Amino acid sequence: DSLFGAPPKSLASRVLTPGSVAVITGASTGIGRAMARKCASLKMKVVMADIDEVELAEAAREVAALAASPTDVSAVATDVSDPAAVERLRDSTFAKHSRCNLLMNSAGVGSGGGALAPRAAWEKTLAVNAWGPIHGCQAFVPLMRASGAPGLVVNTGSKQGITAPPGNLAYNVSKAALKTFTEGLEHELRQG
Repeated sequence: DSLFGAPPKSLASRVLTPGSVAVITGASTGIGRAMARKCASLKMKVVMADIDEVELAEAAREVAALAASPTDVSAVATDVSDPAAVERLRDSTFAKHSRCNLLMNSAGVGSGGGALAPRAAWEKTLAVNAWGPIHGCQAFVPLMRASGAPGLVVNTGSKQGITAPPGNLAYNVSKAALKTFTEGLEHELRQG
């Protein structure tokens, strides 16, 4: 106890609690899969989304083994570059759980190429790395705010969006755009 009483609980400690609902894109591999495991081990309900249905099913089985109940983990094949697919993810989440407390936009691609790389490579990189999280936030955040429950949004960035080293300009641009979007979203949410 401090002189003025116990400090207020952090937002993360109010969100990362048993029974809270986490939606994680890019949940089949890497950071997304690790976060899905962590959320399940905290006895949260976990909605895992990824474009690779085979990897997603395998990851969901692994994560379900850590959950309070295997039915607390669901897998929804989702292409985050498609706003309609992200809206279906939102609709299925709210139909099953009536809420989302943690939205983690972690889906990403690492390639893209240099300034003169083919347009298709640029478009794919920007569609997943920048537009994917934007689609996720636009689909989920209004309902998260309306619920009045504690909520947290995590957009997985990269130092390359800040330092912009040479070699993969499309990736750097996508992560720099995500950084700017996330900072703007944070400002808007803090303003009320």
